[in-house]
Amino acid sequence: MLAEERRHKILDIIEKEGRVIAKDLADMFEISIDSIRRDLTIMEEQGLLQKTYGGAILNNPTPKVRTLPQPESTRYGLGAAHQNAISKFAASFIHVHDTVFIGGAGIQFGMLKYLPSDFPYTVITNSIKIAEVIRKRENITSYLIGGKLRAESAGSMIDTLAIEMVRKFTLDISFLTGGGIDSLGISTATPEGAAFTHAVSQVSRKNICLAPHEKIGHRMFVMSVPIEEIDLMITDQGAPELPIQEIKRKHVKVVFAEEKETECVNDEMA
Repeated sequence: MLAEERRHKILDIIEKEGRVIAKDLADMFEISIDSIRRDLTIMEEQGLLQKTYGGAILNNPTPKVRTLPQPESTRYGLGAAHQNAISKFAASFIHVHDTVFIGGAGIQFGMLKYLPSDFPYTVITNSIKIAEVIRKRENITSYLIGGKLRAESAGSMIDTLAIEMVRKFTLDISFLTGGGIDSLGISTATPEGAAFTHAVSQVSRKNICLAPHEKIGHRMFVMSVPIEEIDLMITDQGAPELPIQEIKRKHVKVVFAEEKETECVNDEMA
């Protein structure tokens, strides 16, 4: 098969499935992974796709810097496989007697089904949705940050009262995320949300960023957490290659959650 024909077939697959895995393509076409990576590099230069650490994804349009929150049915649904892999690995960082912050984003909500149930720890949240799920779990001591209720927020408090309250705590780990994640840090659509997330990061001994690939390389309206304050970033194999390299140059440890086995694997690519 000619290289050009192979690239057309790769494009057909990625248009149908949204992404491709380099190893799977190498097996399919019975060629080396290096040859597949050269194909993907050429196709990226042609603007046909975006290379990732596991293969490639379709080029997605850059989102607007201010976007409306997803409806609750989507935000708190089952979650995509790569999002669940990140959520599950993040939950594995919680240890006995830890005090952790879990916010109200969909990928943070996804952590709830993976939270440890065999030892005691404390969860701080500003989300009524999160609090409602965890308040009856016997091994979890839970605190709900108070503040003004907002109809569009799915019950997350981020106003001045919430910021003042969270500043009274000291946390072992904060699990943070945002609408955009790049080499400058985590960004979000509203100044209020950015201010609250930054306040959480300031009182936490360890900040873990939950970074699904669709958020990486984008920058939203307001910066919330500078990249220097992120201790660990958990992403997935669909993460775009160049933004990840830029983030790693800022001395942030980046790990990849494996979808199939839902375990963390370190990147071994150059």
